[in-house]
Amino acid sequence: MNKLSCIIADDEPIARKILREFIDDIHFLQLVGEFENTNQLDQWLQQNKADILFLDIEMPQKTGIQYLREINARPVVILTTAYPEYALDGYDLNVLDYLLKPIAFKRFLKAVLKAKEYMESGRTEVPPPPFLFVRCEKKIEKINFADILFIESAGNYVFIHLTERKIMAYLTLKSIAEQLPAEEFIRIHQSFLVALAKIDRIEHNMIWVQNKQLPIGRSHREPLAQRIERYILKRGS
Repeated sequence: MNKLSCIIADDEPIARKILREFIDDIHFLQLVGEFENTNQLDQWLQQNKADILFLDIEMPQKTGIQYLREINARPVVILTTAYPEYALDGYDLNVLDYLLKPIAFKRFLKAVLKAKEYMESGRTEVPPPPFLFVRCEKKIEKINFADILFIESAGNYVFIHLTERKIMAYLTLKSIAEQLPAEEFIRIHQSFLVALAKIDRIEHNMIWVQNKQLPIGRSHREPLAQRIERYILKRGS
């Protein structure tokens, strides 16, 4: 089997050493270049190609994010950084994955297996991640789509109701809806967005989601009925 060629761009020698050792331990990867900054990386990429780029974000002269905004053709990118807040920018730039330092080998392996599957599939666009990051209070929370029951609007805020907790985020319902997969979520009211798979029952213009009773807005009744019908037909086919 042909190995996937990898390059590392990170200004920290220890970080490069860790990635180098991880790459050496995986039989389908091969390291072909290491760089201390984006200038070195850019010069190399002008004459060479690689399959996977492990790119640090915080580097001198030009950050990894700034570099990604400037180039078009590039390897599959896996970001590495000690700052989780940068993930918000990274996923806007079609990045395949995001590794938070200190990087554990198990997490690294998961990322490169994802890259391997992506490249073998022949796809030309990186699939969107099954989660999003939201700002709440003084921190950033990662929310897995599969954990969302429903989202409740509260003006310029939303309450994201998850299977085991509730999070208040500084977002509008419209803005968070734009970040969710449209085939999995539906607006049932001007104040509620619901995960289709989490609906327990629908009765008398009300929806039940894990013992929570939510109203169905008049203008949303027909679109909801059509979505449920398509879902039933799809499952039955």
